[in-house]
Amino acid sequence: MTSSEIRHQFLTFFKDKNHRIVPSAPMVMKDDPTLLFTNAGMNQFKEFFLGISTPEFRRVADSQKCLRVSGKHNDLEEVGKDTYHHTMFEMLGNWSFGDYFKQETITWAWEFLTGVCGIDPERLYATVFEGSSDGDALEKDQEAYDIWKDLLPEERILMGSKKDNFWEMGAQGPCGPCSEIHIDIRSESERLKVPGADLVNKDHPQVVEIWNLVFMQFNRKAGGALEPLPERHIDTGMGFERLCMVLQGVKSTYDTDVFTPLTSAIELISKYLYGQSSESDVAIRVIADHIRAVSFAIADGQLPGNTGAGYVIRRILRRAIRYGFTFLKIKEPFMHYLVKVLVRTMGDAYPELAEQQQLIENVIREEELSFLKTLEQGLSRLEQILSGTKGKTVDGEKAFELYDTFGFPIDLTSLILSERGYSLDEAGFDKAMQAQKTRSKTASEVSREDWVVLESGETTEFLGYDELQADIRIRKYRRVDTKKDGVLYQLVFDRTPFYPEGGGQVGDKGYLKTDDGEVFYIEDTRKENNEILHLTKTLPRALEVTYKGVVDEVQRMRTARNHSATHLLHQGLRLVLGDHVEQKGSAVHSKYLRFDFSHFGKMTEEELWQVEQFVNGRIRERIPLEEQREIPLQQAMDEGAIALFGEKYGNTVRTVRFGKSIELCGGTHVGNTAEIWHFKIVSEGAIAAGIRRIEAITSDAVQAYYNKNDQTLEQIKGLLKNSGDPVSAVSNLQDENTALKKELEVLIREKSRFIREELKGRIKKVHGLNFLTGQVDLDPADIKDLAFHLGSEFDNLFLLLGSGRGGKAVLSCYISKDLSKARDLDAGKIVRELGKYIQGGGGVQPFFATAGGKNPSGIPKALEAVEEYLK
Repeated sequence: MTSSEIRHQFLTFFKDKNHRIVPSAPMVMKDDPTLLFTNAGMNQFKEFFLGISTPEFRRVADSQKCLRVSGKHNDLEEVGKDTYHHTMFEMLGNWSFGDYFKQETITWAWEFLTGVCGIDPERLYATVFEGSSDGDALEKDQEAYDIWKDLLPEERILMGSKKDNFWEMGAQGPCGPCSEIHIDIRSESERLKVPGADLVNKDHPQVVEIWNLVFMQFNRKAGGALEPLPERHIDTGMGFERLCMVLQGVKSTYDTDVFTPLTSAIELISKYLYGQSSESDVAIRVIADHIRAVSFAIADGQLPGNTGAGYVIRRILRRAIRYGFTFLKIKEPFMHYLVKVLVRTMGDAYPELAEQQQLIENVIREEELSFLKTLEQGLSRLEQILSGTKGKTVDGEKAFELYDTFGFPIDLTSLILSERGYSLDEAGFDKAMQAQKTRSKTASEVSREDWVVLESGETTEFLGYDELQADIRIRKYRRVDTKKDGVLYQLVFDRTPFYPEGGGQVGDKGYLKTDDGEVFYIEDTRKENNEILHLTKTLPRALEVTYKGVVDEVQRMRTARNHSATHLLHQGLRLVLGDHVEQKGSAVHSKYLRFDFSHFGKMTEEELWQVEQFVNGRIRERIPLEEQREIPLQQAMDEGAIALFGEKYGNTVRTVRFGKSIELCGGTHVGNTAEIWHFKIVSEGAIAAGIRRIEAITSDAVQAYYNKNDQTLEQIKGLLKNSGDPVSAVSNLQDENTALKKELEVLIREKSRFIREELKGRIKKVHGLNFLTGQVDLDPADIKDLAFHLGSEFDNLFLLLGSGRGGKAVLSCYISKDLSKARDLDAGKIVRELGKYIQGGGGVQPFFATAGGKNPSGIPKALEAVEEYLK
């Protein structure tokens, strides 16, 4: 049975059980500040489990793409070392929101595995929560145990601890006992030797969990106490890749048809066969796993970057590249070639892969080129570290600096050190790594108290499209304490004019006002689990009265102008550059707008001017806003609305139209394009391969921009002695500067000739060769010319020159090529070691190398010390 057939069978089974089959949510989280990535199938349903919203369907099933790089069994550095854990994986799941519970969940899981899939019941085990004697004092899950007794002999029903069989969403929130289904796929002879029951939850690669059935029946409060949920829910998750392993009769998920096309392609590229050695096998598994994670992330809109989710994706990609570099000896970009293989394998189930294939390939290739350069820099830095190491043990903190600053992998560092006869201070490295993790964890720690509910109710009514003020009541609140923002209070209203951050647009600010004039400021508005949260530093004293909620109108209008301009910019780019332009991200603030889009090259000045002219033309046309709220998604698409990739849309959507520009959008906009006043592009550049970024301004920001330019022009005219034609005056200055540079070059050549003649007389015989040292007042390029000129006149020349010009220390070493080979002298090694005198380092070739440093006063000592290398 193919993987596609297995996925289809699962969804069909639950469709026949009256479940609504829903598409996978994006793997990259957009509206949940507590998560960077979807790490479980239940993430997109959190609002239902939390009781914030009422689901349209009580029974749901799907196949969800997930990403895990931390937590139990999911440390990134461990993935690939075994044969069944992954970063990106599919989770098959079925959910009940206050509908069926344990009886149906367990019996249907059994029916699917043994009936539909035909798995031998003798190979299956179930775990049941055994209860706990801690502060929760939970009883054994007798109900689940009794259901399993009708399906399995009791010796294959195993009791599990709270660690393994009590599932919690986090430190707070819905939770409950769970029942895991494990399978033993070992050979008959192995099963006779050791019972499968003894290997459950023991990390055996062939006795693995395939399905977890979670029975959500409690709510964990901030203080740690448990309370029963008003409605009980079901959340199940089955590892798709593991199910494929079982049904396709193989012993590893990497041997299923989900991965074999990728591993075969890697074999072809690397010339290493899978199964050839443990080292190359791990590398092939790492690459096959990671290309999936990176490709799906990029398809969902997350580009590699230096912070947050982007940093995670870059780290995953670089780990795969370095495994290819180190263990498969691949020194050129190769990962991007695997994207087309992945698209052929999974493009039908996830069409976004095929739609974004070119972008994925371009981004990965550029990242590969960049990281391979970084590896070169890291190798150079490692040489500097070795030259400054006393003894044969490299300081762990310096190795960590190499890892942290250059992204240089620690296993590659260890390998190189071993080859060179050095060892690594692993304890020092681990200590530095732990210190960084502690700093990062402390900086991101968030303490949330329980919600204090004042009034019952579900979703907040949003009034912000039509109103900037409204009478509101506080329905609930909670205190949140973070390292970054300190203590804040999150308030939920019954109705609100405040727009919550989303779709690239910042959240509203404003204030609450009482009838007697007391004011409480709203610092920000955000959305979490489909709930609008208003953030304030001060909790209102009177909580059960009606307030006037007032949005900061000036900031809102500036933001609305920028958002509407973003839509016109998108339309203009597609008109000027072509329909291949797609939005890849945006940020709409009150002061500026930022727009990321797909395009293969730098925009010309003419193209930028045309886009500006187009947007300003639409502004002058005074086009009114045409808005449709709560219309069917398909109707909006049929009308030509542009949907943004990586976004998850509901059955009904809102469209925003200005003339021929129509997009799906939930943000706030001007009523007429004339309100934008003017549009100005201030920058355009690349942020990734095939992705460009435009930053622009509108309205009063444009006025301030032009005022500043006018002031700058006046200052320039003043410097030019009030020239009536500053352009001609600057052009004349440039001509004069060019002439002066030529004169200076002549003077420097003359100076170099004089220094060269002076140095010739200082060359002396030392240990049978021509030896010269000295300090000169020249820059590195002129020193190099001087060295090679002297080298052409004198055989067997060993030269070391230093310069402290401009406050920067430079040491340059030249060794005649024949002399370098005959005496085994290496200029690169020599300047690296002498670099300690000038607090720097460098090197490159054995016959000529330069070191730079920040201590010119150390040059004389370096010149004195160099003669030691000739003994």
